[in-house]
Amino acid sequence: MKRLACVVLLLGGAAPASAQQRNPLTVSDLLSVGVVADPQISPDGKYVAFTVSTPSLEENRNVSRVRIVAADGGAVREVPGVKGSDRAPRWSPDGRRLAYLAMEVPGFEADRQQVIVYDPAAGTRVSLTPDWPLSVGEFAWAPDGRSIVAQVEERGEISLYRIDVATRRRTRIVHGGMNTNPVVASRGGYLVYLRQSATAPPEVWRARLDGRDARPLTRVNAELLARLDLPPLRRFGFTGAQGDSVFGWTVMPPGFDSTRRYPLVYLIHGGPQSAWIDQWHQRWNYHLFASRGYVVAAVNFHGSTGYGQEFTNSISRNWGSLPYEDLMKGLDALVRFPYVDPEKLGAAGASYGGYMIFWLAGQTDRFRTLVAHDGVFNPVSMFGTTEELWFPTYEFGGTPLDPEARALMERWSPANHTAKWSTPMLVVHGQQDFRVDVSEGYQAFTALQLRNVPSKFLYFPDEGHWVLKPRNRMLWWGTVLDWLDTYLNPATP
Repeated sequence: MKRLACVVLLLGGAAPASAQQRNPLTVSDLLSVGVVADPQISPDGKYVAFTVSTPSLEENRNVSRVRIVAADGGAVREVPGVKGSDRAPRWSPDGRRLAYLAMEVPGFEADRQQVIVYDPAAGTRVSLTPDWPLSVGEFAWAPDGRSIVAQVEERGEISLYRIDVATRRRTRIVHGGMNTNPVVASRGGYLVYLRQSATAPPEVWRARLDGRDARPLTRVNAELLARLDLPPLRRFGFTGAQGDSVFGWTVMPPGFDSTRRYPLVYLIHGGPQSAWIDQWHQRWNYHLFASRGYVVAAVNFHGSTGYGQEFTNSISRNWGSLPYEDLMKGLDALVRFPYVDPEKLGAAGASYGGYMIFWLAGQTDRFRTLVAHDGVFNPVSMFGTTEELWFPTYEFGGTPLDPEARALMERWSPANHTAKWSTPMLVVHGQQDFRVDVSEGYQAFTALQLRNVPSKFLYFPDEGHWVLKPRNRMLWWGTVLDWLDTYLNPATP
């Protein structure tokens, strides 16, 4: 109800008396109102730009649009867009233009985001990144309005670029690790942002608008980090599916000795359109896995972000093919390293990564043990319980009522391959997960039990798709690492 109150405020006051006599709001009423987010007041205080997100039951998708309204009320104007979603409106310093992020493909949450500059007076709409295969995350205007600073994911890192508005010329100014939330000072020519990496949690950094003179403004974690052995990530590459170059990360355990052999933990990311980034993660933390004496590897397979939109698009309708081929070829490359024990391999993943764990269980016996968190066990049953109908509708090309989409869901369903399951598996799921219902985890665990495969179910009654509570995270880490130790037995804890 707080969001509805926000709508009334933005649209300029209380409802008319005639509206107060209507029947109580229905589900259709609520959906038609949508959710208002990210209100931005123009520099002169006369206008408010905001985003309205409206779910569509008929089209099984969620669409957001940027709109403008006078600060004192009046008609709401929708900023021209295409069929995809728009978001993140930002007024130029002079208030004459509005920049925002826009997607072209409807119903696809991982489509490329372009930076659009809209001139309300002229009604013109221009993309600053029409030919760029990479996607812009967040952005901020430079004080003179001649350029913007854009946050861009590329090849396992998140960089900051400066884009000239008139020429569209792009210049990378900050890179290495994960650099996010750019804020440009109103004077002085400085940029402030958050910087992190796999070896350092986020700190506030400052740099000039050309990237020079980059330095941390905070060192909150310096004393704690000085006590830890945190080797930097190592990048590795190989030829994957369709002959494409595929890249990943490895991290060595503390006290790494290249003359020894170590068990390997293979991490599989979710999304599926996301990527393993050189970042400090609260739960899927590379170094916490490595701390028990493991070499850790994470591959950005087909479907991952930051390698061009074509690479990202390739996973849709191909859940069990191209990514699986990449993962197996990546594993082939990893076991050729002399310090990896090819007889002691484990894998863990969440969401789509959990799906892939279930898929691996029915396709290969190369792993000694597996860990699946909030994974999709059966795309057909998942469709009937998720709150994001537009997601499986796009990924499989339709609903289970569509014969072709149903056939694709069955083709890539781990549920149809459980007769081959034999690898010990830990299954984790949260009761409050509305993205991938807990019933998916129950089904997988039941399949394991029916086949007498060593298995355990870790259940969180108070967690959703992620484990957010600190005490629950401690339980998660202890259970996951102990399970891996049971089957991989690292030589040095």
